Amino acid sequence: MKTRHQIWLDPALGAELDRLGAKPGATKSVIVADALRTFFERRAGSAVDDMLRLRLDRMTRVIGRLERDQQVLLESLALFVRYQLTVTAPLPEADKAAQAIGRERFQRFVDQVGRQLAAGRSAFPAAVEGEP
Repeated sequence: MKTRHQIWLDPALGAELDRLGAKPGATKSVIVADALRTFFERRAGSAVDDMLRLRLDRMTRVIGRLERDQQVLLESLALFVRYQLTVTAPLPEADKAAQAIGRERFQRFVDQVGRQLAAGRSAFPAAVEGEP
């Protein structure tokens, strides 16, 4: 048994309901019932939202750990570079051969880093894979 309900709609919404109800095979009651059914079923979608929220929270924690690890690595590298520059004596200006060797070593270092990154390899595979 169906129950009769009286509802009030704003003019634009009422006009749209009249337009849709005028189509063959459609009635205003069926349109409103389908719209309400869809609205109520959408509330069941909150369970999916809860599951997605849990997954997003987990991903947020993982990203937070990655950011922390990256900060540790960058700080370690900065401290090492500062220490190395502090304890290493500068080359004399007249020692062009030593400066050329230093530039060559640096270029080889940059090339090696480029090759490692291009190949998708790491010098520290255990750290990348999450192994202890």
